[in-house]
Amino acid sequence: MVLSRPPALAPLLARGALLSPVKRPRPDAPFPRTRLVLPAVRAEAGRLAAYERICGFAGDGTLPVTYPHVLGFAASMRLMSERAFPLPLLGLVHTSIGITRRAAMPADERYEIAVRVTGLGAHRRGTEAVVVTEARAGGELVWESRSTYLARHRVPSSGDPGDGEGGSRSGEHGPRGGRDGESPQEFGRLPTVAEWRLPAGLGRRYGAASGDRNPIHLTAATARLLGFPRAIAHGMWTAARCLAEHGTPPAVRVSARFKAPVLLPGSVAYAAGGGRFVLRGGERVHLEGEVREP
Repeated sequence: MVLSRPPALAPLLARGALLSPVKRPRPDAPFPRTRLVLPAVRAEAGRLAAYERICGFAGDGTLPVTYPHVLGFAASMRLMSERAFPLPLLGLVHTSIGITRRAAMPADERYEIAVRVTGLGAHRRGTEAVVVTEARAGGELVWESRSTYLARHRVPSSGDPGDGEGGSRSGEHGPRGGRDGESPQEFGRLPTVAEWRLPAGLGRRYGAASGDRNPIHLTAATARLLGFPRAIAHGMWTAARCLAEHGTPPAVRVSARFKAPVLLPGSVAYAAGGGRFVLRGGERVHLEGEVREP
């Protein structure tokens, strides 16, 4: 389905919220097979600049490696707010992402953005959906991502590890991890490079720049309604902030696995080495990722 313009987010979020109580997620549920296409999307300069500031990217005339996710976010929300999508939008958490960028992407170019749901999977805390986003320039695929999103619900006990923004399993491109908030040995040895203090309003600022205004990120009151003690940082902010600090070549593969929520306000430490990076809060691991050649 070709869309003439990006969908308005507010009605989609409202529809998703209204439909959430009637959703009955399960791994074998049917899901929409529609591929949504935005044929000519260009980054809006003001929003791009706000995104670069909040995430720590230096504006260099190209899109940050995570920004096509923002360009496709409204289309993804259209798919995930549909009645036919079996997971409730309220409380849905981003658990992993793998990105492949084939070349630098000029910020003033128009891109064809396409999104689709490719499957559902069982998770020890509920059901995950896999969403693929692609960006093309001149008909050539220049960027693609594979994200997993978790709807938490009661499930039989299993041994699948991970925690995510609120619970996660490793995606196809994600590094393997240990139990909730723990790190495998190669990540645990990484040296601390930077420490960041995160304000209570970080989720609102990132939401304004990215369009992602999930209530779990906005205020303590709205987050508590969905099972979190305080607002939590967006997983994509933590990934983008780490990648801005790490740096990425024009052609690159990156992966991030969101292992535990980052409560706001709070403090985190960024550690990196050998193409790997990790975000910690004390002894707890919030995110693990890798940067490597495609």
